[in-house]
Amino acid sequence: VLLEESGGGLVQAGGSLRLSCAASGNIFSINAVGWYRQAPGKHRELVATITAGRSVNYADAVKGRFAISRDDAVYTVYLQMNNLKLEDKAVYYCNADTDFRTYWGQGTQVTVSS
Repeated sequence: VLLEESGGGLVQAGGSLRLSCAASGNIFSINAVGWYRQAPGKHRELVATITAGRSVNYADAVKGRFAISRDDAVYTVYLQMNNLKLEDKAVYYCNADTDFRTYWGQGTQVTVSS
């Protein structure tokens, strides 16, 4: 499984971005896809996940502001981020869980300015 993130960039606080995670390879082995983020000097943390059955889960810090969705026709998972805050600045990584291992993308930088 290969994962490629896109959509990061610079945005002012209160603005929006949409991240995309395009999957290729043995995509039918994927049980769930998640978005994680890692800010400088901090551990990588869960942002949101979506399962093959479309069950979703969010970190408390992003509930009500972020939305994860998937388009199976193009094998892509999205993270819509609204009302971005300074503390949302991080590298965002896409993650795919299969029965045998977890795959990670290279990450996309999100920078929020005041």
